[in-house]
Amino acid sequence: MTAKVKHSELRQLVCSQLQILLAQGNLEGAKALLLPVQPVDIAEAIEGLSESMQAIAFRLLGKAEAIEVYEYLDSTVQQTLIEDFRRQEVLDIVDKMSPDDRVRLFDELPAKVVRRLLAQLSPKEREATALLLGYEEDTAGRIMTPEYISLKENLTVTQTLERIRTLANASEIVYYLYVTDSSRHLKGIVSLRDLVLSDPNKSLEEIMTQDLVSVSTDTDREEVARLIQRYDLLALPVVDREQRLVGVVTIDDTMDILEEEATEDIYALGGVQAGDNYFQTNLLTVARKRVVWLFVLLITNTVTGTIIRSQEDILQQVVILAAFIPLLTGTGGNVGAQSSTVVIRGLNTEAMNNLGPGPIIFREALAGVLLGAILGIVATIWAFWLQSDWFVAITIGVSLVAIALLASVAGSALPFLFRHFGLDPALMSAPFITTAVDVLGVLIYFNIARLVLGL
Repeated sequence: MTAKVKHSELRQLVCSQLQILLAQGNLEGAKALLLPVQPVDIAEAIEGLSESMQAIAFRLLGKAEAIEVYEYLDSTVQQTLIEDFRRQEVLDIVDKMSPDDRVRLFDELPAKVVRRLLAQLSPKEREATALLLGYEEDTAGRIMTPEYISLKENLTVTQTLERIRTLANASEIVYYLYVTDSSRHLKGIVSLRDLVLSDPNKSLEEIMTQDLVSVSTDTDREEVARLIQRYDLLALPVVDREQRLVGVVTIDDTMDILEEEATEDIYALGGVQAGDNYFQTNLLTVARKRVVWLFVLLITNTVTGTIIRSQEDILQQVVILAAFIPLLTGTGGNVGAQSSTVVIRGLNTEAMNNLGPGPIIFREALAGVLLGAILGIVATIWAFWLQSDWFVAITIGVSLVAIALLASVAGSALPFLFRHFGLDPALMSAPFITTAVDVLGVLIYFNIARLVLGL
């Protein structure tokens, strides 16, 4: 923990000092400051600067370092720098980027700019980039890199080591070596460790692992990330329909995927449809995306208010009932949110593969009853202490049990329902759970009150 804190403080210090030095015009001092800093930390420091300073700071870097730093920058900063640079500077950086990172950048740029940059890349890089751009978004083919080491199965260990020395600089990974036949069909895999420890005269066919995990080019990127995580891999081979090796997805790309998907799910749980960088998105765009579900909740509150007004006769006789409505609906909403969160998380991580919707909903219903009973007892005692009326107190307690049951069932069932209809469970569940708890919860509350109080 201490090391993490110190590293975080160091990044903040670099960022603040860099800003001061650039503001003073001390370019030599700024350049010296960045020399011992890691590329990923330099990228973070540059992102914290104003647009005008970002271009200045980036120009202080050496060519090789600038290419590496550029790959770590946020896509919006990358676009800003492209607009600020001279054409040749842009081409030098983009041409040296790894193909998968270059495609990720091109996905964010206007089509006109992409066509211009693509046309001026070197033939080899243009072919690699065009290959990846031909696959659908969010698939293994789109995020893979074609920069890997592929070897024939009849090579000896000694020949392989010599081959690696000539290919290592052009490959993004060297820790896995992929063995193919004459038609590029994937036959096996050899780790660099196994290669170094093997008899120099053995062939790759003798030492390779044939029981390997691979994905096709149209596999969803989330599935790719889950496989790398499940089998503890550093890279995952990608094959086409004829089982020919066409690329590799590396673990650094997986980390980006998991972060992006987690961000999307968290935004969706709040009813927010965010872009690539929510905090740099235009405010009007943000409001437009968020207002839809806020309208849903506004209408819900209007319906709830109408129901409460229809119960004026009972409220006139027992006014204290109105005071507990926020407590009941708020608690129900929290229970429903908890249930939907664990179910949505389970759907995303495939933790519930062996369980159908029925057992999950039943389990959450039992949990809702248990939670409602615990909270209901506390609420009953609290209501009696405030009102000194056991009938009102029991009404509150029983209603809380019923609403908790309703909320847990809605929270666990709605994600399954929305996924069945091809809708995003994370985006759709939250407002509908609130609707169910608010509207039905109030109805349940007043009906229980009439029954217990005999009104």
